[in-house]
Amino acid sequence: MYTSADLRKGLKITLDNEPYLITSFDFTKPGKGQALYRTKMKNMITGSTLDRTYRSGETFEPASLEDRVMTYLYKEDTHYTFMDSQTFEQVSMDESALGESKFFLIDNMQVDVLLFREKAIGVNLPNFVNLRVANTEPWAKGDTSGSDSKPATTETGYVLRVPPFIEEGELIVIDTRTGEYSTRVKG
Repeated sequence: MYTSADLRKGLKITLDNEPYLITSFDFTKPGKGQALYRTKMKNMITGSTLDRTYRSGETFEPASLEDRVMTYLYKEDTHYTFMDSQTFEQVSMDESALGESKFFLIDNMQVDVLLFREKAIGVNLPNFVNLRVANTEPWAKGDTSGSDSKPATTETGYVLRVPPFIEEGELIVIDTRTGEYSTRVKG
């Protein structure tokens, strides 16, 4: 159990049977009375935020979160299925819970799946992924229009800006933290 004195930015607690991440924290001690702990929290399932103020002595349940290395298997409608490599247990996650991460998932990719009470609520991707360019405009040699990038669509449907020399069918490296082009795969 946590007490209000344990509250800090980055702490994960359970509130109303859902996991919350404290995104902002402020401590004030008025001249009279108890200390106040003002927090901003983000629901780790729905993404909604909420402001709460607590007094000293209040208690909180830690969020029972677990990170598990799993393999991405397939997408069916709006659900993405992952399998634990050790137990072969499969879990599904809705497209809305994945957010932008869905564009960086490749079949058989190893990812860290975040579980709350055995329910998948998020993924941590590797920092870089290799994706094939499915569609982009050809580069006209000698084009000096001043544009140093052009739009490209990857095999997963993700759209990003790439240098003009990148062509369709090329394998590129994308930084999953920013969603930006990093380099092209040589060889």
